[in-house]
Amino acid sequence: MTTAPQHERTGTEPERFPMYGPEFTSAPDRVYDRMRAQGDLVPVELVPGVPATLVLGYDAALEILRDPDRFPRCSEVWEAEVGPECPVLPMLQARPNALFTNGTVHARFRSVIVDSLARVHPAALRRYSEDAADNLIDAFAGDGKADLIAQYTRPIPLLVFRELFGCPEEIAERLEQGMTGMLEGVGDPAQSLVMLEQAARDLVALKRVKPGADVASWMLRHPAGLDETEVTNQVGLLLASGTEPENSLIANGIRLLLSDDRFGGDLSGGSLPVEDALDEILWTDPPISNYGPTFPRRDVNFHGVKLPAHQPVIISYTAANTDPSRSSANRKGNRAHLAFAGGPHTCPAKNHARLIASVAIEKLLDRLPEVELAVAPEDLEWRPGAFHRGLTALPVTFPPAPGRP
Repeated sequence: MTTAPQHERTGTEPERFPMYGPEFTSAPDRVYDRMRAQGDLVPVELVPGVPATLVLGYDAALEILRDPDRFPRCSEVWEAEVGPECPVLPMLQARPNALFTNGTVHARFRSVIVDSLARVHPAALRRYSEDAADNLIDAFAGDGKADLIAQYTRPIPLLVFRELFGCPEEIAERLEQGMTGMLEGVGDPAQSLVMLEQAARDLVALKRVKPGADVASWMLRHPAGLDETEVTNQVGLLLASGTEPENSLIANGIRLLLSDDRFGGDLSGGSLPVEDALDEILWTDPPISNYGPTFPRRDVNFHGVKLPAHQPVIISYTAANTDPSRSSANRKGNRAHLAFAGGPHTCPAKNHARLIASVAIEKLLDRLPEVELAVAPEDLEWRPGAFHRGLTALPVTFPPAPGRP
């Protein structure tokens, strides 16, 4: 349901909601609820002094995601306006990869990613995920306690992607650090982007000399014939989007299973509760909560709102998924959420991401069936940032268990 924006009804200057600060970090759902009073699209600040429009309505979000002609993915005009010091520039600036291109260029880049990922056998991906999970659990199972973020959920995607891409540990760690710095927008996000890009270049250079049966090598040999810069950007995109967000998907799923009575009982009794928890998280707390940046090339009147040319329009996947006009019932098994975006830019690795998360959660509950949160759920702290939803730590306790032989 579309509601006319409050500022158009009253003629007053619109309230611009900050997507930063303690309340947005800890309880963004309360902020989204206040935003909805202004309609499906609201004026926001991504960081102080950087305005944007946030799309809250499910139907409006899907319409934008499916219409890259009116809502293309990049704007050099906006980049010039905000300048190189803008903290969110590394998350929104154009680069030659499948996320930030349109039309035939996007289709060419995406074909390389889709075809290369299709060569990853699900059984191999499951084996990589199980091995990573078991090895990490072995390291802390005898301690009776752990911070699952530092000791489990963050390392798992790195270990799996090292196998998938034939990526040395040192390069994988730089990729993860770079993505984390960009998402949080603290410190020096521009330097985080430099770190990520250099790590991707180093991996591609290595694969050029020593190719193998891995995703990076397949991308280099793809018939589309991407040049060195293009391959580097696709590899960097996959590694960045598949590590830190995957960490949060796993951690948020574990948090839900350990804190929500709907998922109580014998959690180790099978995969069904885990799949249910992932469905719930992807609807209500997706790891990438606000993104899909688009920049209209000219002023657009959309759902009663004038969207100025070359200014960012951000999709709130979380708010769209929890749009009150949409039924919240029957989320179990329902994959119509926007956690993996939609339209031509739908995440090409969504099945891979879900399999890794399922295995990671199932392994933990199987190996440590009596695991519990070490603090009250409301005492868990969330990391700041406009674009993601991730915990700073996930402390748990459990009866000490032996590692594998």
